[in-house]
Amino acid sequence: MPDSNATAAIHRSDRPLGAPDVRGSASRDQSPAADAHATQPQDEQTVATRDEPAADAGAIAPSLPDPETGIGHEIELKLLVDPEELAGFTAAPIVTAHARNKGSRKHLKSVYYDTPKHTLWKNGFTLRVRQSGARFVQTVKAQHSDDPLKRGEWEASVASLEPDLALAAALLPEHLRDVLTDAALQAVFTTDVHRHARLLDLPGATIEIAFDSGVIKAGEHSATVSEIELELKSGSAAAIYEVALRLAEHGPLRPSIRAKSARGFDLAAGRAPGAEKPRRPQLDPAVSLDESLAIVLRGSLHHLLQAFPAAEDGRNPEGVHQLRVALRRLRAALHIMRPLGSSATLDGLEADARWLARNLAAARDLDVFLTETLPDIAEACASVGGFDALRARAERQRDLAYRTLRVALADRRCASFVLGLGAWITTRGWRNDVSPDQLGRLAGPAIDFAGQVLSERHQKVLKRGRRFKTLPAEHRHRLRLALKKLRYSIDFLLPLYGPSKPAKKYARSLADLQEQLGHYNDMAVTAGVIDSLGTTSTDAAIAAAAITGWHAHAMAGVEDPLRKAWRAFTKTPTPWQPEEA
Repeated sequence: MPDSNATAAIHRSDRPLGAPDVRGSASRDQSPAADAHATQPQDEQTVATRDEPAADAGAIAPSLPDPETGIGHEIELKLLVDPEELAGFTAAPIVTAHARNKGSRKHLKSVYYDTPKHTLWKNGFTLRVRQSGARFVQTVKAQHSDDPLKRGEWEASVASLEPDLALAAALLPEHLRDVLTDAALQAVFTTDVHRHARLLDLPGATIEIAFDSGVIKAGEHSATVSEIELELKSGSAAAIYEVALRLAEHGPLRPSIRAKSARGFDLAAGRAPGAEKPRRPQLDPAVSLDESLAIVLRGSLHHLLQAFPAAEDGRNPEGVHQLRVALRRLRAALHIMRPLGSSATLDGLEADARWLARNLAAARDLDVFLTETLPDIAEACASVGGFDALRARAERQRDLAYRTLRVALADRRCASFVLGLGAWITTRGWRNDVSPDQLGRLAGPAIDFAGQVLSERHQKVLKRGRRFKTLPAEHRHRLRLALKKLRYSIDFLLPLYGPSKPAKKYARSLADLQEQLGHYNDMAVTAGVIDSLGTTSTDAAIAAAAITGWHAHAMAGVEDPLRKAWRAFTKTPTPWQPEEA
């Protein structure tokens, strides 16, 4: 148990343990004589960022940051709004009550540059030149943080809409600087946006709220811009979520971290929004439990937010897949916190995550059926008819499933869930629901807590798998669910034990067993999809029967590898308690 001083280090506030009171980075209206280097923020929750430039501001001096350290952050969140609804949000109570003045209206024309192979974009950077009136500002942006609101941003005045290559190169990592000198840059796409920006003075924070309406153009393709952008100018990042939640009460909106640049590059390439796999959290064994929970949850929120555009778009099946994975991982992360005590907030977040997951399950199951199951079996059973009829039924059903998904994503409950989760993480709201003893536990090393959680979940798997050879199908399903919770806990917590051989061996053994058990679930899901299609026509019924028979035959060869995987797992030492081997 930590001593009293350690316990006192945790308190019910929005400041991380030991975080200094930060005074921020370079301002947009600093003069060329200003200090060329900004201060690196240490507190991810409380920052002071750039002030709004004065109307007659002069040239902007670049902060010349070290791109490897990420000096020069912007913290912002976008809220997507239907174009016909956007104007109504300018009169939302949170705006009228806290706006400093009537704000400013600008016509912003921007050109985004990159190499023909989009080298900057592929390495996480964008280069933009924006015109506002007679002023031209060049901006380099970078995404190098798992914090969903944080990005690197560095600005400087230039002479025209043409980029200043020498200035841009100075803001890039060394391995990318030759890109700007050896390869010709080209304009990839443009944005033409009318912006109404106002400053909101809130208790503990100042936020710029910008109402953007316009268009993104890439060649002959275009996309509408209709969004509210919230950018932190000073104070606590929690204020962004607080304002967003108040706006969600005013009307329908969808939280987003997808930048205009991401939309532009996808538009130029003619591709659907991407959906990334989650990143494994980088946890130091010496870090506190409180900080570890914040890192894990921020990563879960980031994964969730970045999956939304692809899931809603629907052209890339990976979108809804990653959204479902994100929700499962989030629920696992929230469940990890249960030993700290009961919490109404925790209950509500888990309930919302389950609700959203239910609304996308059918879309994912039909995606798998149409892109994997049906094509593979139809190719192998070329002499069997009816697959085209079955495919047509499944495609109609998938369209309906995606309609259900989009309705859920546009629902106010979804926006409130995501924004409430962000606020809870940023303020570390779990501190408000624990006893003084548990506050001390939060201040202690995360590795102590991790060992207890992993041991409990490992033992639960072993208990559900007793007498494995004779386990009926429904009990194996329960075992699979316990394995999935253990797997996500491993993803979150095993990094605390370092990249050791025992840790890698255990993770590999667990993954092998989960894959073998997954075959049973695949068969059950396929059977459910076929039942939902109502295959009354003779042709479709023949194809459905062929798929069912194929799966039944395949399952006959699964039992031996499955038993082998189970034996291997039970004999694999646990890296957090190797003496149990």
